[in-house]
This record gives sequence, C-alpha cells and structure tokens, in this order.
Amino acid sequence: MAIEVVKWHGDRATILDQTRLPDAEEYLEINDYRVMIEAIRELKVRGAPAIGIAAGYALALGAQQIRETTQDGYLRALDEVIAAVNASRPTAVNLVAATAKLRQVALTTPEISAITGALTRAAVAIQEDETVAMSALANHGAALLPDAGSVLTIFNSGVLATAAGYGTALGVIVRAVALGKRLSVIACETRPLLQGARLTAWELAREGVPGRLITDGMAATVMAQGEVDLVITGADRIARNGDSANKVGTYGLAVLAHAHGIPFYVAAPLTTVDLDIASGAEIPIEQRDASEVTQFRGVASAPPGFPAINPAFDVTPARYIAAIITERGVIRPPFEEGLSSGRQ
Repeated sequence: MAIEVVKWHGDRATILDQTRLPDAEEYLEINDYRVMIEAIRELKVRGAPAIGIAAGYALALGAQQIRETTQDGYLRALDEVIAAVNASRPTAVNLVAATAKLRQVALTTPEISAITGALTRAAVAIQEDETVAMSALANHGAALLPDAGSVLTIFNSGVLATAAGYGTALGVIVRAVALGKRLSVIACETRPLLQGARLTAWELAREGVPGRLITDGMAATVMAQGEVDLVITGADRIARNGDSANKVGTYGLAVLAHAHGIPFYVAAPLTTVDLDIASGAEIPIEQRDASEVTQFRGVASAPPGFPAINPAFDVTPARYIAAIITERGVIRPPFEEGLSSGRQ
C-alpha cells in the first residue's frame, strides 16, 4: 500500500507526521497555511521534493484566505504568504522554486476570481510532475547499481522525503531490488534526529529490503572492513558545478568513500538543481536549534545549558561525486554542462 506522505483534498491537505514515526503512523489534516509552515519547520514533513510539494499546498491554502478584490492587493497578500513559506527552511531549493512557480501563475492569471483555483491546480501539478520524475529517476539509478552488493546511505531519501511514489537515493535501491538485484543497505542512523534509524529503517522494513543500521561514526570502520560497495545519498540543493548539499554528515561519507576507493553517487530530481549558484559556497545552510543536539524528544542528553552547534546540512564538493542520478539520466563529471542541459 502506497504511503500518502502529502495529499491534497480539494480545499485542505493531509500529511503523515514524520516526527511520530516509527512509533505511530499519524496523519494531520491541515487547512491553514501557517500550520503547514510549522509542519515544514518542525520536520513533520521533510525532504526537498516533499517540502516543495508542501510549500505549493501552503500557498494554495493561503490563497483561500485572501479577500482582496484588486490584483495588486491580491499579489501583496500572496507575497506575504510566500515570504513566510520561504523562511521556513532555507536550504531546500524545491521550496523556493515551488513558491516562485505559483507566484508566476498568479501574475499571469488575468481574472482575480480565477487566481486561487489556478494556484491550487499548479500546486497539485507540482506533486504530479515530481511523481513522474521520481519513477524515471528510480529506473535510471537502478540500472546503474550492481547486480549484488552492499549500499551505504545516510538520512532518509525514500518516499517519505519526496511524497512522490518513489524516493531519490532510497527509491533507486528499492527499484533495483524490485528488479531482482541482490542488494542490502547499511543505513547511518543520522544524528541528531535519527532520520536514518527512525525513517529509513522503517521504509526498508516496509519494502522488504534487507538492511542494517549503524551509528554515523561507524561508517569508516565498515568501509575499511570491505562491507560497502557504494554510497548513495539524496540532496536538498545542487549547485551548477555539482556541489551538493545534503544532511550533515554526508560530506564526511564522501571523503571516506574517496579514501577507500568506493563510488559515491547523488540521486536527486532536476528540481533540486539550482543553476543560479555557481558552487556549494553559495548554498544557504540552515542552522537549527541547539536543543536538537542536547536532547532527543525532550529527554536531555547533555548537561543543562551546555552549548551546541547544529547545522542541518553540509556540502559535498563535486570532486567526490562519481555521478548524479536524475530523472533524465545519469550525469557524470564535469557536471555543469549536464546539469544545465538537464534543466532546460
């Protein structure tokens, strides 16, 4: 049975609350854009493609509340909603791309009375387009993977992160196993919020894909022991030169894979590529609350008041990436030409 991570119901949305997994599968009904913004900020919905979809629905919900009768007034009110949505998570480019796309729809819809409906249809189309893209991406990636072996990944890059039928990196693995490839997964637990342990392990068990869980600090050891044949991760934003932002810890895995002669792949739809930035140095890195490091689910794991730093993402330089898997095919270095032509 398909996981309905984010779903539109005509005038409201539902999301699967990922902060409750794996303990409970709890769906939240959302009919206010501010509630959707909080759900994005609080990681109830997460993963770059899923965030983009949720952002589209946040604008559709916000549009339902606009009562302005002039186009200028409508756009001013819509821009207030867009600014609030864009501020929720700064790293994932899918979010700002979704709001920019819907704003353009509003600008090009001449009748005020038709704008809200046009925005809603455009938001639904974002999810539909991502679903088609994820299926194609999974097929391209599955063809790239070996017939047998052990794949290491970090964070969660499954359908929970895309809300679009297949995941990115995890979707590639699931598709490859469905095609008969004998693959197993080593999942990093992904500190500090354990998305690998809570979410990736949950998806692997649900899909019947064999896997084992490790702490993030064990990655070098399992590589040195010959237990890893390749590494594959997702991405929240990819710069024009191929530098890729993903959950913090990914950069370290890429360096370790390079040191051990293990190929490192990134799987992401082209909506995650940001051609407006030349390199990873320009990717904004979200800094989250230190309490996510010093406690877990409200239980302290460090002395009270002890300081912590908590960047949500890091940037893997393109030189460590063997290939980027997209819905239009596998792109190899140098990345700029392939990424640029893919987005056109």
